[in-house]
Amino acid sequence: MASIRDYNVVEQFNSRLEEIRSKLLDQAMGEVLSDRVAELCQDHRRYMKAVLGTCFKKCKEDENMFDMIQTFKEDLKEKTSSLKEKGAEHLEVVSEIEDKEHHKALLFQRIEKLKKDQAKNRELIQSQNKANKDRLKKLNKCKDIFQKHLSLEIRKIQGEKLQFVFRNISRKDPDMVHTFLLQLDAEGVYHIIFCDPPLEKMAHLERRLQETNNFSAFLANIRREFVALHSGTKTA
Repeated sequence: MASIRDYNVVEQFNSRLEEIRSKLLDQAMGEVLSDRVAELCQDHRRYMKAVLGTCFKKCKEDENMFDMIQTFKEDLKEKTSSLKEKGAEHLEVVSEIEDKEHHKALLFQRIEKLKKDQAKNRELIQSQNKANKDRLKKLNKCKDIFQKHLSLEIRKIQGEKLQFVFRNISRKDPDMVHTFLLQLDAEGVYHIIFCDPPLEKMAHLERRLQETNNFSAFLANIRREFVALHSGTKTA
């Protein structure tokens, strides 16, 4: 009992108990910490595995997205090039259509001009035909007069020509023929194309006929020139 009550012994006993308690506590805490650390490590591994899986999946999605973008760019480039080609073809077609429309408009203008020219020519021809008919009427009238009084015969021959045959020019030979050929062109102008015997003043008389259109005076002057050939006199 005395040894138990000894203060030093009690201190030693308490110290020993504290050591045992601390050792047991450390041992218990170590086991608890080890289990907790192991659990945390396991959780960390699971977390990292999940994160790596997510990252891998995201990378795969990004790669697919990049491939899609690249494909889209190439497709867009191809379509843009195709649109440019079609645009050029469209412009070419539009230009060709415009050229055809321009030529069409010019053709219509030429057709309209031809129609107007034809109408004018038709009117001119009709006017000339009327004038020619009027001249022929005058010639026929002159024919009757000159046949009766001047022994003149007028014949219509091939090629729209008129032959004027004079007789009773020469007193020595009244049946001697004096003749000339007259032609009326498309513009209604008189032309002497043959004269037998030739007359020196025929060109002058032809020009006067074209200027005055006085056919009666022309025939009278022609007869006078024929008569002068036989009388030996010169006309004024």
